[in-house]
Amino acid sequence: MKFSRRTFLKATGAATAGVAAAVSMPDRFLSWAEEAGQKELTQIPTFCELCFWNCGLIAKVENRKVVKIDGNPLSLRGRGRLCGRGNAALGALYDPDRLKYPMINTGTRGAPVWKRATWDEALGLIAQKMNAIKEKYGPESMALIYHGTGAAFWKHLLHAYGSTLAAAPSFAQCRGPRDIGFVLTFGSDVGSPEYYDFSKSKYIVLFGSHLGENAHNSQVQDIVKGFSNGAKMTVVDPRLSNIASKAERWLPIRPATDLALILAWIRIIIEEGLYDREYIAAYATGLDELRAAVQQYTPEWAEAETSISSDVIVKVAREMGMHAPHVCIGAGRYSTWYGDDTQRSRAIAILNALLGTWGREGGYFFATGAKVPEYPGLPAYPEHVEVAKLDENYPFALLQTTTSIKQASITGQPRPVKAWFVYGANLMKTMPDKQETIKAIQNLDLMVTIDTMPMDIINYSDVVLPECTYMERHDNINVGKFKGEAEIAIRQPTVEPMWESKPSWWITKELGGKLGLSAYFPWKDGDEYLAKRCEAGGLDYAQLKRDGVIIKKGGSPYITADSQPEFGTPSGKIELYSKQLAEKGFDPVPKYTKHHQPPAGHFRLLFGRAPLHTFSRTTNNFMLTDLQKENYLWINTKKGKELGLKSGDIVTLVNQDGVKAAGSIKVKLTQRLRDDAVYMNHGFGVHAKGMTRADGQGIADDDLITKYVIDPFMGGTAMRGNFVKIVRGG
Repeated sequence: MKFSRRTFLKATGAATAGVAAAVSMPDRFLSWAEEAGQKELTQIPTFCELCFWNCGLIAKVENRKVVKIDGNPLSLRGRGRLCGRGNAALGALYDPDRLKYPMINTGTRGAPVWKRATWDEALGLIAQKMNAIKEKYGPESMALIYHGTGAAFWKHLLHAYGSTLAAAPSFAQCRGPRDIGFVLTFGSDVGSPEYYDFSKSKYIVLFGSHLGENAHNSQVQDIVKGFSNGAKMTVVDPRLSNIASKAERWLPIRPATDLALILAWIRIIIEEGLYDREYIAAYATGLDELRAAVQQYTPEWAEAETSISSDVIVKVAREMGMHAPHVCIGAGRYSTWYGDDTQRSRAIAILNALLGTWGREGGYFFATGAKVPEYPGLPAYPEHVEVAKLDENYPFALLQTTTSIKQASITGQPRPVKAWFVYGANLMKTMPDKQETIKAIQNLDLMVTIDTMPMDIINYSDVVLPECTYMERHDNINVGKFKGEAEIAIRQPTVEPMWESKPSWWITKELGGKLGLSAYFPWKDGDEYLAKRCEAGGLDYAQLKRDGVIIKKGGSPYITADSQPEFGTPSGKIELYSKQLAEKGFDPVPKYTKHHQPPAGHFRLLFGRAPLHTFSRTTNNFMLTDLQKENYLWINTKKGKELGLKSGDIVTLVNQDGVKAAGSIKVKLTQRLRDDAVYMNHGFGVHAKGMTRADGQGIADDDLITKYVIDPFMGGTAMRGNFVKIVRGG
């Protein structure tokens, strides 16, 4: 079946709509739908947590059981639609493998022996150890590593305890270089969801962005709308991703050479006068310095580096110039690639600036924001005790990095980190060099995991606390910034928590009480917590509960005569040449650096999302594993045949350090990939026996990521410098 770009979203919608019918749900669940029949169901709005997009959904409830999920048409994130993961909310809610009770490890980290505990026992043990650690090392020796909405309560607890040490892997292991590259150029990041004006774009360029496979709901809808309005697209990626298959032009670039291509485009745009002269004169600084710095990056030079024809390089640059400023050169999301990632992201920002896309229709819009006050009347946090900054070596780490937390946990320098609270983050799969992560954990005095599922990480925990799923709890208010509008969204229970799982607002309140911090947790329950915050912000809480969202209107999303931009850079302008980088000893204009290519007999290891999974977060979800239970190893067809392989063959992989992946993986021969790389979906190859459907299915790419390079600007960990050999037979 051949898909056009205009049927892209329709095809996706058809696939996800069929999820509910296709799954093999346990027998005890089937009766719920049968009993519900055609009766009118109670409808409760909330928002999804199966990825960070947090689309609004409506749960349909019968006899205190959720029997159906629909998108909330009032939600700006989903606009009434859900992806396959969102439609699989019942698989997350009713997974029999869920964490059910608090557990204490009476064995060792890595070889746990679990004892079922009461909440009072588990929290009492944690409080006892926290007090001992605080007494010996100080409160800032306690770290929170988190992912997800409920982490707000854990950050609040640690602040009350005296620690500000909290980090999300999404910064140092994913989007950090992208954000810093744009902040250094425009004084602002690109948002989450990103401020792409795809629906109005005339020309779109994406670098390694697997849009659609990563199911960024409203963004996929916007790009499809842009296509329907005639937008053209070029995708730069070693792999023909799903979104690349919808483009006019796919550029299968040699991995690790993207910066060479971007710098060549910058040179062409400047030398041929394709840049927006009025825009640059009004809003930017450093054009002359930029022009001088890129003279060496000719199209012919870039062809030798990237393997993309110089004629094509020139043609795409001219197409961008012809369609400017209605051009969106995507910043991507996962950007920790090769170690010079902040500079690559900054080059993308500079290219957008030259074309005048920032704050212009079809480029990047200015988002509308909204604020909801914190719970009123809380006491001030303890006075912060000055301690050595962990990220001192990374001068542009605007957020705390997990990189430096891990290093300090191992070395005790520049100060000791002796306890980790890990909330919703399966660190065995999110941080590179698994053995290094284990070494850091073994040095801790306390390791606590808060999660809904028995992920790989719990094997190294002292105490495991079962949080109830996002369908069973009140949670932090979610504020999304969009074009001309902001969305304030509520998460509220659709059913009561199952087994002995609890919401984070309750867990932190109880633990806070044992630590003598009850004054910081005055709310009676989650409902009161949200009601008081809405009251303090003048929001109609009854409306929020009823509709799931409140939409706030904003000003112009574009530059106009009456709406002029502000840039949060030292100069107050777009900085094509960065004096603040020069002052810190970095190149003020991005400079190309060669990276290692695969040695003989090896392939570069590439990885990404599966359309139906959010990494290991969903690989145990029975509504999704029935559709994809394992990953496959993509190999270029010609190269695979040279190796004597055919699709379906069983192989395993060994990396450049001699590390062999556990388990095996099936081969998928394809023409949609260069011959110097292999590709697989991340999140599979789980090593967690409690996840009965995911354990051991496929290969874990993270087993093979033993080598990484730290971005010197902001501490990001570049993971695409690993090479693998294929070993037949698994």
